[in-house]
Amino acid sequence: MRLSPEQSQAIVRATAELAGADARVRLFGSRLHDELRGGDIDLLVECPGKVTFPVGLATRITARLQRVLGERRIDVLVIDPETALEPVHEVARAEGVLLTP
Repeated sequence: MRLSPEQSQAIVRATAELAGADARVRLFGSRLHDELRGGDIDLLVECPGKVTFPVGLATRITARLQRVLGERRIDVLVIDPETALEPVHEVARAEGVLLTP
């Protein structure tokens, strides 16, 4: 996994602050593969309760992480129990790594 422990902690902390302590965040995509270079940070945030405006939450998480981690591409997907899952959500859940505090 191509995230430092400090980066992983920052992601978990920002997610908890903005989406709630019970939200889970998974890293998926190219950053899971140590042999690759570059690439954006792809995150799936799973919220156990209803999220009124998922796009707004994803934007706030992205903005916070860009301030903390520096200007880099960060893609955040937010799902809740009412989200109609798309293939990208299924892949992120199946292949993603749960980031923990």
